[in-house]
Amino acid sequence: MSAEAHGRERISELLHHLIDATTTDADRKEAANDLATQVKNAGISYLRTYDVLDSLNAAMDNKKKTKAREGALMAFASLAEIVGKPVEPYFIPVLSKVLELISDKEKIIRETASAASKAFVSILCQRGIKVILPILFNGLLEGKWQTKQAICQILSGFSETAPKQVARSLPDIIPPLSEQMWDSKKEVQAAAKKAMADVCSIIGNQDIEPFIPALISCIANPDEVPECTYKLASTTFVAQVEAPALAIMLPLLSRALAERKPAILRQASVIIDNMCKLVEDPLDVEQFLPKLLPALDRVFEVAADPELRDVAKKARSTLIRVGGGDDQPQRQLTEPAAILQILKEVIAAISTTPEDIDNFEQIDLDYITSLACQLVDTNEFDIAEWTIVTQPYLAQFNTDSDITKVVEAFNERCRILAVERARAAKKIDEEEDDGLPLLCDCEFSLAYGALILLTKTRLLLKRGARYGLCGPNGSGKTTLMRAINNGQVENFPPPTELKTIFVEHSLQGFEGTASVVEFIKNDPKIIEVGTSEQEIKEMLFSVGFDEERQANPVSALSGGWRMKLELSRAIMLKADILLLDEPTNHLDVKNVQWLCDYLNGLTNVTSIIVSHDSGFLDKVCSGIIHYENRKLKQYKGNLSEFVKQKPEAKAYYSLSDSAFSFKFPEPGFLDGVKSKDKAILKMSKISFTYPGGTKPSIRDATAQCALSSRVACIGPNGAGKSTMIKVLTGEVVPQVGDVWKHPNLRIAYVAQHAFHHLEQHLDKTANQYIQWRYQYGEDREMLAKESRQITEDEQKLMDKPIIIEGEKRKFEQLVGRRKGKKNFEYEIKWFQRVHDDNVWMSRDQLEALGFSKILQAFDDKEAARAGMYARPLTAQNITKHLQDVGLDPEFSTHNRVRGLSGGQKVKVVIGAAMWNQPHMLVLDEPTNYLDRDSLGALASAIKEYGGGVVIISHNSEFTKELCPEVWNVEDGVCTVSGNTLNIATAEKISFKQEETVMDAYGNVTK
Repeated sequence: MSAEAHGRERISELLHHLIDATTTDADRKEAANDLATQVKNAGISYLRTYDVLDSLNAAMDNKKKTKAREGALMAFASLAEIVGKPVEPYFIPVLSKVLELISDKEKIIRETASAASKAFVSILCQRGIKVILPILFNGLLEGKWQTKQAICQILSGFSETAPKQVARSLPDIIPPLSEQMWDSKKEVQAAAKKAMADVCSIIGNQDIEPFIPALISCIANPDEVPECTYKLASTTFVAQVEAPALAIMLPLLSRALAERKPAILRQASVIIDNMCKLVEDPLDVEQFLPKLLPALDRVFEVAADPELRDVAKKARSTLIRVGGGDDQPQRQLTEPAAILQILKEVIAAISTTPEDIDNFEQIDLDYITSLACQLVDTNEFDIAEWTIVTQPYLAQFNTDSDITKVVEAFNERCRILAVERARAAKKIDEEEDDGLPLLCDCEFSLAYGALILLTKTRLLLKRGARYGLCGPNGSGKTTLMRAINNGQVENFPPPTELKTIFVEHSLQGFEGTASVVEFIKNDPKIIEVGTSEQEIKEMLFSVGFDEERQANPVSALSGGWRMKLELSRAIMLKADILLLDEPTNHLDVKNVQWLCDYLNGLTNVTSIIVSHDSGFLDKVCSGIIHYENRKLKQYKGNLSEFVKQKPEAKAYYSLSDSAFSFKFPEPGFLDGVKSKDKAILKMSKISFTYPGGTKPSIRDATAQCALSSRVACIGPNGAGKSTMIKVLTGEVVPQVGDVWKHPNLRIAYVAQHAFHHLEQHLDKTANQYIQWRYQYGEDREMLAKESRQITEDEQKLMDKPIIIEGEKRKFEQLVGRRKGKKNFEYEIKWFQRVHDDNVWMSRDQLEALGFSKILQAFDDKEAARAGMYARPLTAQNITKHLQDVGLDPEFSTHNRVRGLSGGQKVKVVIGAAMWNQPHMLVLDEPTNYLDRDSLGALASAIKEYGGGVVIISHNSEFTKELCPEVWNVEDGVCTVSGNTLNIATAEKISFKQEETVMDAYGNVTK
């Protein structure tokens, strides 16, 4: 008898023992083990030679014979336990049948099928999980409850044995598993909930992990969706978001977007927007587009709230952009046919077996191909990993020595294929070597509060280079520099290796009495460096601080000299990297040139500069770091070269190329003012000296303003520009001279240190700040002005009794105002007298009695009320008003002031000052924090504004374009020139149609 005939007879005998009804369970188990041992010894081809698989499949399908089904299941279990991985590809086609038999009516079959499935799962290659998932999902969909329960348990087990593979497959696992949490059988529900908790626990996203129990609970309990949505909306997402994290969020987001409450819809849209900004691979998002886009479209089309529609539109745009874009081709996965062809070619070149491959051998090759495709798609080419997914299944093709060669050749060919595909998909830019030594090369992400600023971006710095950090307001320029200085940027060299100094405007609100030298000498960082007092004095003298200025208190310095002092302090600290935030703010032309020369002379110090002064960046920068889609992209050369490479950035040069515009409210009516050239604000021969000062900051200054005024107030640092404007607006009271303004005049004043308006309101939103500021019908910020503060002498004068109709009366308050023949008359309420005793007195009479400040306060209050009548103080009106000055609702209504950038805070201050529709706008250094687009928008708004404007600025480009009249202040003396009121062309006031507003009840008015 031949060996084949003998083998066939032996197999026939073993199969008979397995299937025959008279055989005991012990005999069947022994036969199953013998069969598996034969296959292990003879090789996997034994299954094909003797038709073992066909016989076992037929027995398993035999519904009439319980023992036959049991024997076949025992055989498959033994093959898995004894033969191991080589049998894996041949078990997969029968897995669905094994899972089905777990629900068999016979208990012994259920138990044996369960054992067989567990045996197979125990040998399954981790990469094979993705191959069998469709079989498991089909069992969840069509199987009976015992099968469903078993599959849930299998998925739970995978989370322990192959967490990486389960995490990558979560987008596929969660939807079908979620449905089982609603199954009618409690056993299935319990298994599904446990499986869901197990598979979701391995997502690897630290931002979402604390919310996993709540997210899972939401799937089973839809009532919890709103609360969970609120919690997640307030979460700061920092970690990179991949498909597993998106997958676990999808059920919540889908249900949240189906809610009716606008607040929930908005929060869900914000979550989508924030999470998508942290996605690196478009393929991670692409698979969720069909599920989320229709829901966002519905919100955009149906929502009544325009702000909600805008948020949904923004989330939709981010989702599409991150997912690859509307018109961009989808990223293709590795084509299995290409990998299979490589495998066949490698085997043919190395193997000694016949080239013809039959259907049985093709099962092995197809399985290897499916596993290898996963490795190529994830760019994993470690030879050990490739050995795991190929070696066990190549035994029938090669000897052991040949298998190693096949694995190595297969790995190399697939790696080359992946590299070629990557090169074809994306052109790789090789960076030129500029000869400068490398200082830093790191990759990191950055967030501020709930805002995503940068995701997985690269920062490369060279020693001695000077980089301009450019981007729009709110993109995170200052936040990045502060994070670098505080050691909060991952992978950035520690302070022990690189010393960084952050130069910002921390002194602008400083009111201390220490002298300049004492201030520097007592700085802890200067003490740590060990700089002597003599070295400090010499350094200060070298940058322009003469002995007199060194002895003056810091609080007496102008904004420009304070900025120069901060730069001087940074120079003494001997940094490797200087981080300069708007260093030219407050500096005059001479000092800006000094800064340019100093920075260009630093050959061993790297500078990163944020500035909106295009001329300064042109003179200084050797490279530009630009914010683009939450990445940092670096360009060689100065700002001019950058604009050549990126023409859409030309707004950095031309204010007229701004991408958007601001809109200021029209000023209200002024009684008696019929021409825009009639003076409404005057100062005459005023002088002012600061307390403790020996020399007047401003002296003998005379000027006036009208509704048509466009005035540029210019001059060197410390000349007295800001002081003169403070006198003009009533911030301070002059010791000599007079200031007159129209009684109904409303003035919007944005100070040089604009943020001082907001320092007490950092935990309010911009919307809430404006509501607080105007809630009593007048501007509460005006109450702090010195012109409102009544001195002790003035109070004594007002307390003197006034003779009315032969009797003494004491003043209590003003309660009314009316237009008299020449001037306003005011109604006086007397102390402890009834209203019937009130009298009317002229303004001149009351001023003579010492009531000037009381009159001014009453006039301001009446003027503010006139503006309030025209526009109710509602959140909706404020939101629209702030949009008109460039602040989106996301920042004005849904983010606290503390989290806003410098440019955004300036917009808040401008918007708040303009709320009561002022007749005069006074801007002290408005260009300090605004980006180029915002500067262009501000210029456009000033041109169209119906009131008068006074601007203090060192930005000549900005003032020359807007201001025909110039107030030149030098050494405390103001010289007026240009198109003054005396030669201006008279222009009659024309009233424009008032804007549409909405009251607190939603009624639209005009």
